[in-house]
Amino acid sequence: MSPPERPDLRRPRGGIVALALTVALICGLALWHPWARTPPTSSASAGGTDAAASAPAPLAVPSGARVLIFGDSWTYGSAASDPTLGYAYIIARDLEWDATVDGVRGSGYLQRGLGGGTFAERIAGLDPALDPDLVIVEGSINDRRLPSTGYRAAVTAAWDALEVLYPEAFIVILGPAPQVLPVEPATARIDGDLAALAAARGWWYVSPLAEDWIHTGNYASMIDTSAIGNNHPSTEGHAALAHLLEDALAAMSPSSEVIAEAPLD
Repeated sequence: MSPPERPDLRRPRGGIVALALTVALICGLALWHPWARTPPTSSASAGGTDAAASAPAPLAVPSGARVLIFGDSWTYGSAASDPTLGYAYIIARDLEWDATVDGVRGSGYLQRGLGGGTFAERIAGLDPALDPDLVIVEGSINDRRLPSTGYRAAVTAAWDALEVLYPEAFIVILGPAPQVLPVEPATARIDGDLAALAAARGWWYVSPLAEDWIHTGNYASMIDTSAIGNNHPSTEGHAALAHLLEDALAAMSPSSEVIAEAPLD
């Protein structure tokens, strides 16, 4: 049996095309929806403090979609008993994506990683032929110890390069999650900057800080504070992060609204 055709999730160009694809998506989702769970009422933020240039387009990522998950050591799977038990690998398996996981320990928009460079340098080395339908960019707390000067410019340069490289891909930004509590002021500043910059582009932004993914009640199970774990998510923590991100992505989909309006037959 031949494999199913790869779903087309390309970002539309032009208002008419966008409207047509949105209508087609809504009609299609009335009969088929990729997530069985009811999306939470608020798990993804499109704004932060700055007003968005345009509202993010509804996003539904079916099984078989080609997805790039890009980030730092959290994406790499650090502190999980095996890196492939990291959140990025788990969500790819759960949602049956054709996923490429690109996580480099220590990397950030300003901070060079362990043999992997900054985010912009790493984006410059990505394969154009990968041609993903969706790109998730995670992090990074690795920039928190560097001066804030030039940070927004570095983020803008990296995101510009990503858009040029994959012009038809949907892009979702996953902000930094706290490795320690209380949340460090620099981590909160990074979260605010990323939220504002994503809003200005009309991109979905997921804020683990705003959504309180890691708090005093679950910190001990989410974060491995041992010398080996070095304040990275534990194996259990990675699994929880994957499920939280699944819910955040589901909230970006119009499926729950379409199901409520669909005919009973």
